[in-house]
Amino acid sequence: MKKILVLEDEPNIRSFVVINLRRNGYEPIEAENGMDALSQLEKNPDISLALLDVMLPDIDGFEVCRRIRASGSKIGIIMLTAKSQEIDKVTGLMTGADDYVTKPFSPAELTARVDALIRRLGNDAGDKPSYEISSGPFLLNTRNRTLEKDCKRLKLTQIEYLLIKLFMENPGKAMSREDILRAVWGEDFSGELKTVDVNIRRLRIKIEADPTEPEFLTTVWGFGYKWGY
Repeated sequence: MKKILVLEDEPNIRSFVVINLRRNGYEPIEAENGMDALSQLEKNPDISLALLDVMLPDIDGFEVCRRIRASGSKIGIIMLTAKSQEIDKVTGLMTGADDYVTKPFSPAELTARVDALIRRLGNDAGDKPSYEISSGPFLLNTRNRTLEKDCKRLKLTQIEYLLIKLFMENPGKAMSREDILRAVWGEDFSGELKTVDVNIRRLRIKIEADPTEPEFLTTVWGFGYKWGY
């Protein structure tokens, strides 16, 4: 049974989420504020995914997300926000979140997003144990899901890993945003195409010397992206 961290300061909403996760076979771990969430993550290193409310009484959900990623954790992260502004969606993705759900949400929508992310994070578990993909200064190891550039390890989220794996397996191939969304996020993902752009931007910050002038992960204007090395 996979553990899901539920960070939500409103008891009624938290209880609603917890009940529905249990009904769908997950083990919820509850947290009512940001520091409590970070403590629960330390106590439960086997947590698979975190649902993070944005508006909290101490540190906000974006900061919790930043700290999780700064620790090197690759768990799935879904932001829960009452805001619908574009900037909040972008902020969540740029801080390391994999997806977002805007309140109010239905139980079916939330559990579908959780199920989809859990599947995406485990969709390449059958790779050969010692398989490596090299491209220029990069070495991708699909056994331990790591990326090195010039022999230095780069910290990637699970979605960033899946993105770089997709591109390095298809060098020189131009891929549309729709193709990338389906390959990485899955056929049942109902998010926007902008999700691809935001995650590409975040990945470039980690792999490119100058993210504004990318050398490896290049834009195919009016279409999508390709691994251009």
